Amino acid sequence: MSKTLADRRRKSDAGEAALPPRERILAVSCDLFYRHGVHAVGVELIAEAAQTNKMTLYRHFKSKDELIVAYARRLAAEGEAVWERLAVAFPDDPERRLAAWVDHVEEILTSSAERGCALANAAVELQPSHPARTVIEDYKRRKREQLVGLFAQSRYRNPELLADEVFLLFEGARISIQCGGRGPALRVVEMLRDLLAGAPRDI
Repeated sequence: MSKTLADRRRKSDAGEAALPPRERILAVSCDLFYRHGVHAVGVELIAEAAQTNKMTLYRHFKSKDELIVAYARRLAAEGEAVWERLAVAFPDDPERRLAAWVDHVEEILTSSAERGCALANAAVELQPSHPARTVIEDYKRRKREQLVGLFAQSRYRNPELLADEVFLLFEGARISIQCGGRGPALRVVEMLRDLLAGAPRDI
């Protein structure tokens, strides 16, 4: 491990140690679930990594399933926060908001820490009846609706169709990364910009 990476890890561990138990457990779960999957990580490992015990974990989360739901909600909230930041930064300029969102996509897809969409990864592991699936599906639907609204505000003629195309490009790229195909995923941003540049608009 490099000195810089080791320093970052120590700072992260120190920050987590200062959190209240519930937040510490959830923070550790987010990291472990993303790196290893929701099924592979047991509550014993989570409790140990969070520097607590199973009794404390179950005091805050009645079951591992409840913890997985909290994980999905945390991820969904982080995704929603991106849209909120863009709306605050560019309240009256949807085109700049769109350009900033594409930059955000590029940052995600080129990050060495990217292992695919955490919500999609979790959804693949969960049964359709699992309560976290509802959280994930609702978030993905809202994400598409955000794109439809942004494209409509940017005067694209068919915002629904464009949102579907962009949504599938981005989601597909993240799945490709999860499957070891980082090369194709890195070309998605260029494809996305070409798609947006060529889509018909009302000027």
